[in-house]
This record gives sequence, C-alpha cells and structure tokens, in this order.
Amino acid sequence: MRDKKAIKLNHNDFVEVAKNAPLVSIDLIVKNNHNQVLLGLRKNKPAKNYWFVLGGRILKNERITDAFERIADNELGINLAYKDAEFLGVFEHLYPKNLAQKQEFGIHYVVLAYQVKLTQTLPNLPKTQHSRYQWFNKQSLCKDKKVHPYTKVYFKNDCKNRKL
Repeated sequence: MRDKKAIKLNHNDFVEVAKNAPLVSIDLIVKNNHNQVLLGLRKNKPAKNYWFVLGGRILKNERITDAFERIADNELGINLAYKDAEFLGVFEHLYPKNLAQKQEFGIHYVVLAYQVKLTQTLPNLPKTQHSRYQWFNKQSLCKDKKVHPYTKVYFKNDCKNRKL
C-alpha cells in the first residue's frame, strides 16, 4: 500500500490541533567527536531565547523515519539516516503558552528523542528556528540557566546534582 503524502497544516488548523491534542515531535541530540552537544538559541515560542536541542514536529501521514530525515535536513542542513540514530526514549514537554499567543492555552508535545554522533562539520546551519548555535559540554549545559529545562532532561544523569 502506498503512503499518503505528508500534510503540513496551515496556521489556523495547526492552532486548533495544538489547542485540542498533543503534538508528536522528534528531538535530535547531536553530539560531536568531543562528546559535546549542539544546541540552538530558539527564535520562536514556546522556548524562545533558550538553548534547545534541534528538532521538529511529525506531519500528518509522515512516517517516523521520513520525519527524522526531513527534520535532520531542515535543522542541520545535512542528510542523516534514521538507521544511524540511537533512540533514547519518549518524553513529554508541557508548556503553559503556545506559539500562536492569540489564545490562552498550553501546548503538549510527545517527543521521540534520538541521539546522533556527527563526524562532519556543519558550516551552514539553518537560521529558521535558531538564531545561532553552540556546542556545549555536559557540565556547561547543566549549569547554564539559558539552556531550557526540557533539554537538560536528556542529560538528567549528568545534571542530577544540579537543579534542573
């Protein structure tokens, strides 16, 4: 059976779905050869002005493998194969506000987290979702108050002696 085409909702439909149902997304925990983690400074709500792992929403009719590869391309500007990622688990992100900011409702993400190890450099990181990027070692990631708590959750064993 042939897959249906992935559907990206228009803004109004997206707001209605986000108001009434959880969203499913993929977070990419990207590490380099020095075991540093790549974070982007978010440009948009609900995590605006925080350092956050890269990621994105899964679209309607989009398989997880296809979503992973699309998100990696959109967020990193490179092709990554789903088979090369390590699944870290399912997480939840609950925000009191939403990106539309026109209506008062929170947003709920069910997040599939994947870790990838990169050996190549990333010279042209996209600026759509993040204004800049930085590699963090785990110690600085745990200490930095501008690293979002939902990012720190992925490193809870490293940050367990620090307040998240």
